[in-house]
Amino acid sequence: FLSSRHPRSRNYKAEFASCRLEAVPLEFGDYHPLKPITVTESKTKKVSRKGSTSSTSSSSSSSVVDPLSSVLDGTDPLSMFAATADPAAMNVSGGRNENSIIGSDFEPWANKRGEILARYTTTEKLSIVSTTGTATSAMSEKVRTRLEELDDFEEGSQKELLNLTQQDYVNRIEELNQSLKDAWASDQKVKALKIVIQCSKLLSDTSVIRFYPSKFVLITDILDTFGKLVYERIFSMCVDNRSVLPDHFSPENVNDTAKETCLNWFFKIASIRELIPRFYVEASILKCNKFLSKTGISECLPRLTCMIRGIGDPLVSVYARAYLCRVGMEVAPHLKESLNKNFFDFLLTFKQIHGDTVQNQLVVQGVELPSYLPLYSPAMDWIFQCISYHAPEALLTEMMERCKKLGNNALLLNSVMSAFRAEFIATRSMDFIGMIKECDESGFPKHLLFRSLGLNLALADPPEGDRLQILNEAWKVITKLKNPQDYINCAEVWVEYTCKHFTKREVNTVLADVIKHMTPDRAFEDSYPQLQSIIKKVIAHFHDFSVLFSVEKFLPFLDMFQKESVRVEVCKCIMEVFIKHQQEPTKDPVILNALLHVCKTTHDSVNALTLEDEKRTLAYLINGFIKMVSFGRDFEQQLSFYVEARSMFCNLEPVLVQLIHSVNRLAMETRKVMKGNHSRKTAAFVRACVAYCFITIPSLVGIFTRLNLYLHSGQVALANQCLSQADAFFKAAISLIPEVPKMINIDGKMRPSESFLLEFLCNFFSTLLIVPDHPEHGVLFLVRELLNVIQDYTWEDSSDDKIRIYTCVLHLLSAMSQETYLYHIDKVDSNDSLYGGDSKFLAENNKLCETVMAQILEHLKTLAKDEALKRQSSLGLSFFNSILAHGDLRNNRLNQLSVNLWHLAQRHGCADTRTMVKTLEYIKKRSKQPDMGHLTELALRLPLQTRT
Repeated sequence: FLSSRHPRSRNYKAEFASCRLEAVPLEFGDYHPLKPITVTESKTKKVSRKGSTSSTSSSSSSSVVDPLSSVLDGTDPLSMFAATADPAAMNVSGGRNENSIIGSDFEPWANKRGEILARYTTTEKLSIVSTTGTATSAMSEKVRTRLEELDDFEEGSQKELLNLTQQDYVNRIEELNQSLKDAWASDQKVKALKIVIQCSKLLSDTSVIRFYPSKFVLITDILDTFGKLVYERIFSMCVDNRSVLPDHFSPENVNDTAKETCLNWFFKIASIRELIPRFYVEASILKCNKFLSKTGISECLPRLTCMIRGIGDPLVSVYARAYLCRVGMEVAPHLKESLNKNFFDFLLTFKQIHGDTVQNQLVVQGVELPSYLPLYSPAMDWIFQCISYHAPEALLTEMMERCKKLGNNALLLNSVMSAFRAEFIATRSMDFIGMIKECDESGFPKHLLFRSLGLNLALADPPEGDRLQILNEAWKVITKLKNPQDYINCAEVWVEYTCKHFTKREVNTVLADVIKHMTPDRAFEDSYPQLQSIIKKVIAHFHDFSVLFSVEKFLPFLDMFQKESVRVEVCKCIMEVFIKHQQEPTKDPVILNALLHVCKTTHDSVNALTLEDEKRTLAYLINGFIKMVSFGRDFEQQLSFYVEARSMFCNLEPVLVQLIHSVNRLAMETRKVMKGNHSRKTAAFVRACVAYCFITIPSLVGIFTRLNLYLHSGQVALANQCLSQADAFFKAAISLIPEVPKMINIDGKMRPSESFLLEFLCNFFSTLLIVPDHPEHGVLFLVRELLNVIQDYTWEDSSDDKIRIYTCVLHLLSAMSQETYLYHIDKVDSNDSLYGGDSKFLAENNKLCETVMAQILEHLKTLAKDEALKRQSSLGLSFFNSILAHGDLRNNRLNQLSVNLWHLAQRHGCADTRTMVKTLEYIKKRSKQPDMGHLTELALRLPLQTRT
């Protein structure tokens, strides 16, 4: 390597010009791949006329067609498949009334189930009737008749389990449910029926009345399971080898065996002596009537409705009606008559609730009327929901008028408002307020009625002229409530109505009233969910944060969130809404001060136990806020904000990273405004920005985050002519490289770091090309320091990354030896300007080239072992390509080295022959270019190995 020059001279402008594609003029109207396809469609239709055989008229129209759909004939495969469906099945479905289909707007029972179980609980002891432990064998079932077994069950083979806690009771019910499934699976159908009867009987017991709604939910789960098992059993009997019963079958499709089995089930149930179990078990298999006749369900529903009249207890009766309505809606939602009949029957017996029998029962159990009446709500709400679904306006009006005529109708009124369409309630808001005023306060509290009304008004708007009067009437009642829990439950609902229809003045008044009611005795501590809901509703309607934070009582309202976890959640909600809805950057001091306080609250919640996901979320929210702060051309104020933010958010690394990027962007914006010609003031300002970054980066933990930020900030300093500061950044980056660990944590997984280091160094080399040498530190001092660090770094034995880095260094040194560099930074003199092709500089460059090439060749020698031959071949070819691209091959030594590398790549049969063929073709092609004649001789010295 004794020659005077290793890198070849490059004329970048000429190379760029030679590589450009030839521009071809495109005539207007020629095909273009992004041009939409225009299709001319010709329509022909035949018109018959008197006196002529036929006549044809045609019309053509042009339309823009989607290029993907233009290949189709207009019918997609699924539509074609649907068109070939069974016409009979289509007729069946087409003949069904649209009311028979329950849409997604109908809230299913499953949604209400969990709420009922959570709300209606008890601490009293419960009892349950259980069968004795003697198991009935399959043989005894054959000996004794099935009806005798049922008699035996009903008469005496049972015991009562007393003093059960609520949880024990629930567990016992679940055991019975499992026993039912087990009995069915083991073909003990009578035992399964006995279990269902036993459970149904429990619904006649109101000894622990507060638990009755939850008991109803648990036991009807068992009934649903039973009904499903029976239906599936009979349905499976209709399937034979020849055909499968369609979903919408008719009784004619059902075979005689299935029909007989179905009748047997109804006969067994009819033999049950007690009314309540007989009603519930028959209702549970109501769907099975489809196997017997088309009118079976429509005949059974009225009969079952009448059976309920025999149930004396009004609470038991109303839940029986609710179950029948539930089953009816599932099986035949179009049969509205039986639903309406249930409602009107209930109205006839409504006065029973206030009768002596019920009052005596409540006295015995020590239950007050205001605690008793809400037990009816789940059942009544469900009945009303079923009736009002797709019901005509006239029916709803009639039902409302019927309810109005009854005395003590608060319970009914509440269910009407809970179940009817919100639009129906909203348009009659003043009528409902009048009815609420007339209600008796003792039985059903008025604030619950106003709450139900408020829920409807949140979904639908009342007449505009009534809105203020509605709010005043409601708030008169709400603000007088003494119990904080009753107050907040009601206020929470009406806040949304206020936000929706009124200004910040009314919202401020409402928030002030909430603070006044919830502050005494720290009542807010028991109502955090409702207070959170209020905040969410307010910020959902006030997207202009300058208006929101000018609401006087908004921040005092936030102060009620004393519990840290809740306070942080509320602050996160505020930040999410701000990031989502704030369109323009802001410098409003009201917004900035308020949101800095909110962000500080979330930041200060971070501790050693905080999960990484939570930290990421908080950092994302704070960063979103920082990005939306802009003081326009007041750059000094902007920097002051970033300084304050750094002191406030020092525990979240992503926020510090964002601040560094923001300050770097601020420096570049300053450069843009000054068009690169800094004044004394702006030069001092950008140095302050650079100092900010230099001080902040060492506080970060992530090693590659620091490396990349040192590089990025150094580039910004260089662009702003801060040369000594740029050198400091680059030196800091070089000194940090030895600290890079072998493995780093990426998304919770440990991964090797060498590939990340290789990527960083390649970027670093690209920057070093334009960094001018410091006059006191000698030629290429940064490159020398970096090479020393790379040499001393401990690389993995199985890795070739060190050699790949050295190859990139050769590319850098080649670029540095050119008379004019490939790129520059405006107003920064790089080494091509400083040295101007000085021979000492070029000699130093060549020396470094020789050192690096010696390192590469040394490494290639160490790969001469069997297991490393493939690596040696690959690296040899890669080094050859680098010399070909960047080296001066008129240098005999370099020319010979390239030939040796070519042979090395093929020596052990590990060569990538296809690549080598293409490389040789490329060399021959380049040899025809001006000043490249020496490549012709080289090509002749590069044989291709043939495989035999």
